[in-house]
Amino acid sequence: MAVTGLILIGFLLMHMYGNLKMFLGAESFDHYAEWLKGDILYPLIPKGWFIWLFRAFMVAAIVLHIYSAVTLWSRAVAANPTAYAAKKKLAQTYSARTMRWGGVILAGLLIFHLAQFTVKAALVNGPASASPYDMVIGEFSLWWMVLVYALWIVTVCMHVRHGLWSAFATLGANTSAKARAVLNGCAWAVALLLYIGFMIMPVAVLFGWIH
Repeated sequence: MAVTGLILIGFLLMHMYGNLKMFLGAESFDHYAEWLKGDILYPLIPKGWFIWLFRAFMVAAIVLHIYSAVTLWSRAVAANPTAYAAKKKLAQTYSARTMRWGGVILAGLLIFHLAQFTVKAALVNGPASASPYDMVIGEFSLWWMVLVYALWIVTVCMHVRHGLWSAFATLGANTSAKARAVLNGCAWAVALLLYIGFMIMPVAVLFGWIH
């Protein structure tokens, strides 16, 4: 769970960086999108292979992450099988208490996001033949799409904040009160960085700063 979670957080940071290339203009962003699909590691591997190998790797990470979550949940239920036993709630953040449901929401919106920008079957404001740059402009020129995206990214960042803390704690970094404070600060910093980094581009499109 911890290892796959860190892999997914690493992917989010790379994806955020790629999205910010929208600020460099259509030529730069479209070149980046084309490079992702065909030219990475060429000629070490044939053109177009990397993106499919990478997608397979990310699907495996997501499946293992979900499997780990279900396994841990099953163990928790088995350890406390009766609903009539007295329970004492531990101090938890809201994101910690909602990690499982947050994961379900994330999975559903991820499927829509892939259908929208990767498969191009769920575009709501433009043809599938549009360039990557124009496609992004078309989708995020809709206020309600930016709102849906903002709520999704809130859920992502809540999941990341608790997940990053839990991952490093699981891997042995939670060794003292000072270490806990550092971990918590790092988790918040990464979550805020992701939120700002992912939202600045759609907001810029909505207000016409990118067009």
